[in-house]
Amino acid sequence: MRAPTIDSFHSDVLTIEVDDHVATLWLDRPEKRNAMGPDFWSDLPTAMAAIGADRDVRVVVVAAKGPHFSVGLDLTAMPSITGPGGDDGTRLSVAGRATHARAEIVRLQASVTSVADCPLPVIAAVHGWCIGGGVDLIAACDIRMASAQAQFSVREAKVAIVADLGSLQRLPAIIGRGHVAELAFTGKDITAARAESIGLINHVSADADAVLADARDMAAEIAANSPLAVQGTKAVLAAGEGRSVADGLDYVATWNAAFLSSDDLMEAMAAFMEKRPGTYTGN
Repeated sequence: MRAPTIDSFHSDVLTIEVDDHVATLWLDRPEKRNAMGPDFWSDLPTAMAAIGADRDVRVVVVAAKGPHFSVGLDLTAMPSITGPGGDDGTRLSVAGRATHARAEIVRLQASVTSVADCPLPVIAAVHGWCIGGGVDLIAACDIRMASAQAQFSVREAKVAIVADLGSLQRLPAIIGRGHVAELAFTGKDITAARAESIGLINHVSADADAVLADARDMAAEIAANSPLAVQGTKAVLAAGEGRSVADGLDYVATWNAAFLSSDDLMEAMAAFMEKRPGTYTGN
């Protein structure tokens, strides 16, 4: 099967814009406050694959149209997860329902993981509400930024569900187990200021326009560096998760040994000697 391309990508709930090495992936269902329904879960991996395969793109910004980033999973549009029937409407046994629900959950987990697995740095630009699945999504990003008015909630306990799409697995490494436990046990809402204080957010901007501008400025700063070095850094960080320092050092030694002869490194050395910014090709 031919890999998807940005130009051929189409979705009713997601759109992609590319400008000077930065791709912006828009959550584009503002009339539903970017609730995550069937199209979102099927289209997100395709979008990430298309972006990741484009050699001209070096950084991804995930943003949202409308007044809110996302209010999370659209349960009303996905009755096959909580209802008694299968996809074809047939009534299932208790065991059948459990088997079907598990398969659906695993599929949705894989959709979010496509963001974490993207070889490019991914920056979330959040404004308005970011609830449930929205938090799962930004937890899969590398860097998170928010407007001052943004609010966050790991809301699942309030609707009698255990968060199952990545927040409980990814957030402990981002904000610590104690903060995760507080948010997930209570289902409380927190402000952008609180989110920044616990490390969920890297930076708080004045408003929705400002957070998008700040995220794109950071993306441009990253994109100006060697894409080989940036993507290698992301790969080394991922490889070190859950491993010893010695294992991480061994991995990065092998990585750098393979890329020290790159054109980008030669350009960096020349740029340093000539006192000018480097111009990198990713070769």
